[in-house]
Amino acid sequence: MTKKKGKKTTKSSSDFKLTYATMYNPPELLHQKYERALKKVKDNFGQDHPMLINGKDVRSRDKFEDRSPINQDWLLGTFQKGSTRHAQQALSAARKAFPDWSKRSWKSRLQLLRKAAKQIDKRVYEIAAVISIEVGKNRMEALGDIAEAADLIRYACDQMEANEGFKVKMGTDPLKGFKPSNTSLLRPFGVWVVISPFNFPAALTGGPVGAALVAGNTVVMKPATDTPWTVRLLAECFRDAGIPDGVLNFVTGPGSTLGQALIDSPVVDGITFTGSFDIGMKIFRLFANGQYPRPTILEMGGKNPSIVSKNADIERAAAGIVRSSFGLQGQKCSANSRVYVERPVYKQLVDRVAEITRKIAVGDPTDRTVFMGPVINKGVYNDFIKFTKELSKAGTFLTGGKVITEGAFAKGFFCEPTIVTGVPHSHRLWKQEMFLPITMVHPVDNLNQAMKLANDSQYGLTAGFYGSEEEAAWFFENIEAGVTYANRPQGSTTGAWPGFQPFGGWKGSGSSGKNAGGHYYLQLYMHEQIHTIIR
Repeated sequence: MTKKKGKKTTKSSSDFKLTYATMYNPPELLHQKYERALKKVKDNFGQDHPMLINGKDVRSRDKFEDRSPINQDWLLGTFQKGSTRHAQQALSAARKAFPDWSKRSWKSRLQLLRKAAKQIDKRVYEIAAVISIEVGKNRMEALGDIAEAADLIRYACDQMEANEGFKVKMGTDPLKGFKPSNTSLLRPFGVWVVISPFNFPAALTGGPVGAALVAGNTVVMKPATDTPWTVRLLAECFRDAGIPDGVLNFVTGPGSTLGQALIDSPVVDGITFTGSFDIGMKIFRLFANGQYPRPTILEMGGKNPSIVSKNADIERAAAGIVRSSFGLQGQKCSANSRVYVERPVYKQLVDRVAEITRKIAVGDPTDRTVFMGPVINKGVYNDFIKFTKELSKAGTFLTGGKVITEGAFAKGFFCEPTIVTGVPHSHRLWKQEMFLPITMVHPVDNLNQAMKLANDSQYGLTAGFYGSEEEAAWFFENIEAGVTYANRPQGSTTGAWPGFQPFGGWKGSGSSGKNAGGHYYLQLYMHEQIHTIIR
């Protein structure tokens, strides 16, 4: 990213709160600690990492390799190719542990979960270094990912505490000669499965796992095949905090076998999945085939728009659009993949976005000067080639459009940040989530047209706006999305944080209508029971 000239501001580590919005001006000590952790992580490449079932390390006969998208020669480690049997063992352990865990006082559970958050804090630089190497996430976004995991756990604890365990005295029946008492209580469901994605392996594992455990459920968590190391380290943080055996179980293996066994099992009482719309809807339908309805919390991606008014601050808009389009190589469900600009400022905005984008440093994301690392794997890399070839026939590339294969890039999956204009709005890629560093820009005659185009999507996750205060109020009123931002240079559509911008989507982007890291999320992991006693 470009750096503004002028007097350099400094921050001490004690007054710096890391979020995705503050990550652009960290204290120097943060970099020093990351560098030291990075060296230690690289010294530990190639180890075999077990699953964690009922408090014990478990290995399988078959293994799979975890290699870095930065350089495929880097063998990060080997992991267990868990089977249906391992899924059943983990679920059985969780079921056995549930009675004791659920009957503990909520205060007792909170003590352990807050210890888990502190364990994450202690290992934050180590885990961030692993995220950078395993995902291809730049160091600041990697640090944000793991810091958010700890904050999501703490936020769930704070919500349970603020609501005093969700035990509420209800009204008194007008019964003559009797003394009735009615109490509402939220109680855990039972065994919960968390299936997490590759792009936020820390936050989108630690967040739902923390909420499920705080609520009193027991958990089996399964990471994406591309990111098992990060989630293994998270499992160790929970274990080392004193979470009892069987309360949290960690399994690795193919989604088609082990993952499917978790989804199909009647032992499971609830599930949280983050990933693609197609897989999420498949899980939703399969899970509905059980004996009775069970809670299904899905976050299924987005095709996120930003709208730029003729009254916008162009510098703010350009900065926010570039950061949200190309952070994590566009591999965020919240990435800004569509931009609608009023014609009077269209050329000015597009020229400025292209100018900033051309200066983006692409390379090894552990390097502090690099903003964009590689995409996650060969399949996604090939998708970039396929989509850019299709877009080259429909529009014009202002930047990018090619993969990078020279020198140090030859053994990784590096793609150029790509801005496309002139694509007819009838083109299918205006609606398909590409999950790549590709952003499409389109001029509009007025804001009403922009809003109609922005809402013309099966998704409704995030959205951004740049314009006047009055226009921003209109935008909030009319946009169909769960997380919305106005006039934000830190990111047009990205950068949610627990307690600040709770994260969740509408329409095809989510199933619950409640946002993680917000006031109403923890309750999704519990069901209500009414206690009535007549004296």
